[in-house]
Amino acid sequence: MKAAVLALQGAFIEHEQVLQRLGVETVEIRQLRDWTEFISEVRGRLLILPGGESTVQLRLLKELGLFEPIRQAIADGMPVLGTCAGMILLSQGYLGTMDIRVRRNAYGRQLGSFHTTGTVQGIGTDVPMTFIRAPYIEEVLSADCQPIAEVDGHIVAACQGNQIATAFHPELDSDTRLHQLLISLQ
Repeated sequence: MKAAVLALQGAFIEHEQVLQRLGVETVEIRQLRDWTEFISEVRGRLLILPGGESTVQLRLLKELGLFEPIRQAIADGMPVLGTCAGMILLSQGYLGTMDIRVRRNAYGRQLGSFHTTGTVQGIGTDVPMTFIRAPYIEEVLSADCQPIAEVDGHIVAACQGNQIATAFHPELDSDTRLHQLLISLQ
């Protein structure tokens, strides 16, 4: 199994470290050639869209010719985990592969960052959640998309088919269950 980690900007190294601890080989996607080589392999593949600045990541995806190939791979069933900015990228108005509308920076500026534990359906009740200038899901737009976690009445994680989106950063905690959930989608 091999995972592509979008490495244009943001917290991609931490995701790589978690995946490597779980025995998954990783490849950094920085340009179209990286993606083309990754996608040509026939064995199991996963994708991580990390946290960072969603506006910058979206601009770079388009400038580098990665936007459509990545969108198509997700639409064709490649398992993907989008965290924070990655969740924004999956939402409507961006890649548009997940039926969610997201409120960017919903918890405020950097000073609004926080850590809590909560329940994530299918994972457990004691999941650590680190929020950094985090978004949340304002609206789930179809029955195909299922909220799987809430904090203070706001949806902070959802699943839709092969896609998992979280407003928090599971890669910043030692708990690997969300990454294991992604691997199980393969």
